[in-house]
Amino acid sequence: MLHPVLSFFNGMKTENLDIRDMDCMDLMREYPDNHFDLAVVDPPYGIKKRLVSGGLTEKRKSKFHRNLDSVRWDIKPDADYFVELFRVSQHQVIWGSNYFNLPPTRCNLIWDKMQKFTGSDFELAWTSFNKASKAFRMSRVEAYGNGKIHPTQKPVKLYDWIFVNYAERGMKILDTHMGSGSIAIAAHYAGMHLTACELDKDYFDAACERIERETRQLSFI
Repeated sequence: MLHPVLSFFNGMKTENLDIRDMDCMDLMREYPDNHFDLAVVDPPYGIKKRLVSGGLTEKRKSKFHRNLDSVRWDIKPDADYFVELFRVSQHQVIWGSNYFNLPPTRCNLIWDKMQKFTGSDFELAWTSFNKASKAFRMSRVEAYGNGKIHPTQKPVKLYDWIFVNYAERGMKILDTHMGSGSIAIAAHYAGMHLTACELDKDYFDAACERIERETRQLSFI
């Protein structure tokens, strides 16, 4: 097998995964209306850059983030992003929904982190489903026991849970902000056809290495 970094270039493609290092708006423009069965996305909330640039003392800035460059990815999407997202996907799961102007929904999801923390005790997702709201429970210790490669990394088991409850094998899934690649690992094992992108090259390369490592039977084409 080729070393993954030498195999990626601007994308990584397998039988089930189509992962690209590109802007999500450019990616979505490639597809017709309702192309994807489900979009599962975790867009930047725009809170870390705001805190570093103006909301923290110099001492806390250093502790919270080394500098502004470390949160270069944390740019909150504008309304055009959501217009495109709803255009290309039939259903949506949108993490960080409390930071965005989204319509009312019956079906909210939460990731209950099961431990008190200086940050949020849980994360909230908006969905387009007409179903009861549900909670996924997993502690930070379990979620990040093997470390993190992205500040907003979600556990693979969270995406496993979403696919079991809100998708069917063989569906076309979209992720516009892949981050650590957790969704790709879950999609591979769940038999989903995932199209995803990550604009930050460093995170993209790290995610691809992680995907290759955790799904050894992948064959790159």
